[in-house]
Amino acid sequence: MPVLESLGLAALRRIDPEKAHGAAIMALRAGLGPKAGPATSARLKTTIAGLEFPNPVGLAAGFDKNATALAPLYRCGFGFVEVGAATPKPQSGNARPRLFRLTEDRAAINRFGFNNDGMEAIGDRLAAHRGGRTGLNLGANKESSDRAGDFARVLTHCGPHIDFATVNVSSPNTEKLRDLQGKEALAALLAGVMEANRKLDRPIPVFLKIAPDLVDADLADIAEVAGDSGLSAIIATNTTLSRDGLLSGHRDEKGGLSGAPLFQKSTRVLARLSTMTDLPLIGVGGISSAEDAYAKILAGASAVQLYTALVYGGISLVDRIVAGLDDLLMRDGYASVADAVGKGRDAWL
Repeated sequence: MPVLESLGLAALRRIDPEKAHGAAIMALRAGLGPKAGPATSARLKTTIAGLEFPNPVGLAAGFDKNATALAPLYRCGFGFVEVGAATPKPQSGNARPRLFRLTEDRAAINRFGFNNDGMEAIGDRLAAHRGGRTGLNLGANKESSDRAGDFARVLTHCGPHIDFATVNVSSPNTEKLRDLQGKEALAALLAGVMEANRKLDRPIPVFLKIAPDLVDADLADIAEVAGDSGLSAIIATNTTLSRDGLLSGHRDEKGGLSGAPLFQKSTRVLARLSTMTDLPLIGVGGISSAEDAYAKILAGASAVQLYTALVYGGISLVDRIVAGLDDLLMRDGYASVADAVGKGRDAWL
């Protein structure tokens, strides 16, 4: 890690986590991040749902909720960036404090509650952006009387300005949102979203983001509904409600846990899901090294996303993961990421 970046991270860890996150976004917008752009190679080039990515390492939703730092984030090396979650109306989210560092565990707990500027402001920023593959995480307003309809409304408004959309029914921080992962509710929700997608002048791939706190029967239902609904990929997984094995004093805070402790659980869900569907999978949860990203791919992921590890490894971690992943693929004789997908799945089943 560069010395200046190390000093900057140390300074950020001395202040409130949410304020530190805001400062990091401001620093990127001020041009203090990397400038090289996404690294690529013949091995790293990845295609999902017809979308070509220079490398398979993406930024998960939640870091740039309001699409205010897209250009600098692409310069940091990501192969694709997902912003949001966006809801139809702006909302402030849950009361502060709502973000907690678990330094001993290299993790975080958040209970933001879909705080964002709303689809109109976010849509304007997406429309102004040029370059890089960009996705939008779709959310529902907390007080909405039609949460399922909210997802379709955001897609209708922002769809013309993005490359893919993700239906997020797996955040633990909006009451009863995860109930929409049930088979019947999910089928109805996705029917509305896909109808809205078909009405776009340029329909786009639609992904689904699921929780890690699911048993095999739940996963089988989700795989069936996803296939029947015409989705293009599944993102596995969001944050967890589990607190198993944590060391930090913040371990009992309410909210979703992300970071290193999630790696094993999310990767097992990913591997099991890969036996139930032919849809491409995007692996998320606990990735903090090239080896972690590679393990997700071997378990069944066609691409990966990270977020929490940046708190501890800095933004230069992106380039280190991308370069290391290229080396690992070359070491094991894989000509592409696609060739490696699922080759180590049995170790997680």
